[in-house]
Amino acid sequence: MQDLPKIEHDYRNHHLDSIRWRWFEPRDDDIIIATSYKAGTTFMQTIVGNLLFPDGNLPGPASFISPWLDFRLFPLELVYEQLEAQEYRRYIKTHTPLDGLPYYENVKYLCVTRDPRDVFMSLLNYWGNHTDEFYAAMNSLPGRMGDEFPIFSGDIKATWRDWITRNWFDWEIGGFPYWSHLSYALTFWNYRHLPNIKMIHFNDLLADLDGQMRGIADYLDIDVPEEYWPDVVKRCRFDEVKKDPSKVVGENISFGFKGGADTFIHKGTNGRWVGVLDEEDLRLYDEAMAKLPQDYAQWLQDGGDVA
Repeated sequence: MQDLPKIEHDYRNHHLDSIRWRWFEPRDDDIIIATSYKAGTTFMQTIVGNLLFPDGNLPGPASFISPWLDFRLFPLELVYEQLEAQEYRRYIKTHTPLDGLPYYENVKYLCVTRDPRDVFMSLLNYWGNHTDEFYAAMNSLPGRMGDEFPIFSGDIKATWRDWITRNWFDWEIGGFPYWSHLSYALTFWNYRHLPNIKMIHFNDLLADLDGQMRGIADYLDIDVPEEYWPDVVKRCRFDEVKKDPSKVVGENISFGFKGGADTFIHKGTNGRWVGVLDEEDLRLYDEAMAKLPQDYAQWLQDGGDVA
């Protein structure tokens, strides 16, 4: 009998509560978009949304139609009521690794990842622009497991050292004070042979968005009329999303981020770590990557075809 994923860990801290998945009732055509963070989550939500609604008439921003189920700050009963009320094909966001998720053979998983150095640079903008109200909410909400979510220090070198060498959960590699980006996609990579798990890399989305989107549509069994296709792809390009990011992430995001949606949808580019991470920083990076399986580590950094 083929080995299938199973829950091995609970992921519970200031942001995550993976046990919220225990009450999830999947539908046969559900889609789960799985990323660590800053690795293409909103990008993939935008892609899937536009594939499902190729005329561009989406019923709301991603934060509404593709909720983050394991985020502690969103009341669980409201998230489940929202999902239950959706009559269209559902696509749910998660930041829980596969070894903390229930596995459903009738659900399609999209695991999106990115070069760790690029994730870190995006994380600086994300963590560095939280509002005081967000910190207060995260740390005062009942049920938090472990230490408080620390306020961003502004010290890039110290933040990198912590993020690449320290872990929040004992079984992971790096990621402090969140959870591990390096370990995250590996939990899916180990089951990439399964027909309902698809691995996608941010580099490949940037290099050939049209081709990648066609592959995603095929995997999800979504038939987009060819006459719609150019506009569907255009609406997913970063420069188009940046024109009005509130359409993607909603208006209420200003509670969590100074500058609101414009801050959250920031650059969408790679390579900004060059000239920021020095030789010592990159030595720590190499040491962390060496702890991963070689084929996975290479793909995590560069993308390309999944063997």
